[in-house]
Amino acid sequence: MNLRDLHYIIAVADLGHFGRAATVCHISQPTLSGQILKLEDELGVRIFERIGKTVRTTAAGEQILAHARRAVAATDDLWACAKASRDPMAGPLRLGVIPTLGPYLMPFVLPQAREAMPSTPLMLIEDLTDRLIEPVVSGKLDAAIIASDPESPALTAELLFEEPFFLVVPEDHPLAAQKSVNVAAIDPHSLLLLADGHCLRDQALELCQHSELGEDAMVDMRATSLSTLLHMTAAGYGITVMPALALLDRNSLPANLVARPLTGAHTARGVRLISRPTNPRKAAIEALAGLVRKSIPEGVCALPV
Repeated sequence: MNLRDLHYIIAVADLGHFGRAATVCHISQPTLSGQILKLEDELGVRIFERIGKTVRTTAAGEQILAHARRAVAATDDLWACAKASRDPMAGPLRLGVIPTLGPYLMPFVLPQAREAMPSTPLMLIEDLTDRLIEPVVSGKLDAAIIASDPESPALTAELLFEEPFFLVVPEDHPLAAQKSVNVAAIDPHSLLLLADGHCLRDQALELCQHSELGEDAMVDMRATSLSTLLHMTAAGYGITVMPALALLDRNSLPANLVARPLTGAHTARGVRLISRPTNPRKAAIEALAGLVRKSIPEGVCALPV
């Protein structure tokens, strides 16, 4: 068994095809298949079930792959640690960010990062929270900016700032006349939400826990972006909740809508930078955390004391 073989089985599992895996690994398909068969014979179990052109991971294979991914990630850390010992700020920093933060936070962060961290370019991956956590754990990403608790013992989470929520309603809506709105005044029948998988959806539901009607009482229209939610609200389909950074650009708010700050429980979300505690790029990740805090427009979000 060697690391090369572990890379082979990971490639097959990720791509679901021996031919594509061989191409990615820069070897012939017979060579890759032969090496995997040797590994299976050595271990005494089948890692993959071959049905025609279809490749399926066996139950034993799933467990073996989990160990293989950790071994490869540890090896990558070893090389990165050696490189980081020479200069922890050198080289790209692979950063995940959720869609409800990326378009609104990164325009403030990227220019300052380019100036303050010239040898550490940011490589951005935008995705939902659940699809960012595993790549950070496995080492495919160095860190990620999310707005919920990662709930993983393999990760550390550093609070960057608290982002308040606003209620967005048509200008002729009764709540538009108030300077601020208590969450108890929100009618869940009219609340528009993001699609499943967005942490902001869960936070909006948590915000409305005062209602005994539950999620089924919400408007059965689910958007995939904050801008779509705003346009749905502007068209009269309901009202919605927006994080503060998404409202900084006044051009993003349709002319017939107004935003009101919320009062009560769960009216802000904690934005966190998550990473592996063993990541050898720790110095660069800490520098990024400080830079994000400095990038936030004054008075918009609350910084940790």
